Amino acid sequence: MKIAVASGKGGTGKTMVAANLAFTLSQTCQVTLVDCDVEEPNLHLFFPAPATAKDVTVQVPVIDQKICDRCGKCGEFCQYGALTVLRDRVLFFPELCHSCGGCTLVCPKNAIHEEPKRVGIVTHTKPLPRLDLVSGNLDTGNPFAVPVIRAAKMATAGDCLVILDASPGTSCPVVETLDECDACILVTESTPFGLHDLQLAVDVTARLGIPAGIVINRNDGQDQATFNFCTNRDLDIIMTIPFDRGIAAIQSRGDLLCRVRPEWMKAFTTLYRKCCGLAGVD
Repeated sequence: MKIAVASGKGGTGKTMVAANLAFTLSQTCQVTLVDCDVEEPNLHLFFPAPATAKDVTVQVPVIDQKICDRCGKCGEFCQYGALTVLRDRVLFFPELCHSCGGCTLVCPKNAIHEEPKRVGIVTHTKPLPRLDLVSGNLDTGNPFAVPVIRAAKMATAGDCLVILDASPGTSCPVVETLDECDACILVTESTPFGLHDLQLAVDVTARLGIPAGIVINRNDGQDQATFNFCTNRDLDIIMTIPFDRGIAAIQSRGDLLCRVRPEWMKAFTTLYRKCCGLAGVD
């Protein structure tokens, strides 16, 4: 069972929901929590523990200028502008390379080979007896989050229950996180921006064919527009969390709602059961 927790925009409480859901389930079963927000991972702040790290690398081309005859085929093939063929050399721009390997295939002189380049790390911790935390961390200045997210997901291969905390938005990192998930929790808030970006996130899950349920965080009683949208799109609101200063204080201290207020574990257990229902899992 793989459950993604996503949101159309940042600041909705997505990570709070993922962390409390994982904490609650880990009281009774083995859970793997994956931080796929690799540009700004922060789940480790709620679950501090010693970590082991592994580099994430991608293959990038290296041109042998002595063999290359500047025929231009590699530059013509590259759709991202990572290779520019000049009269006396070939320029390579690693920030634009998508590591597709095509340039090595089209080179008639075999003047291009590939070498690994680090783009980030994946860390693993065990903060609780039945909780594993896997975090992807993209290297500063690197624009490609997808390989790090993919490596973090691969580290959970074979795990029975996985909760993935996606990055905010609806771009490629979110799509990579959602891929092969059984259900998605979309966390929103009662603001015009929250509703607008929820609509975008719902469209993404629909296109990917992933069943989604809605969590309204910081519910202030002014959520009629969100309720109307969910009704019109036949979406279930599977949890509401009130706009409460005490909850905000717990979160800002780096603690967990379910750890400080154990009565909330029942609500998050119900949230998990509703996710199972969305996925068609008993």
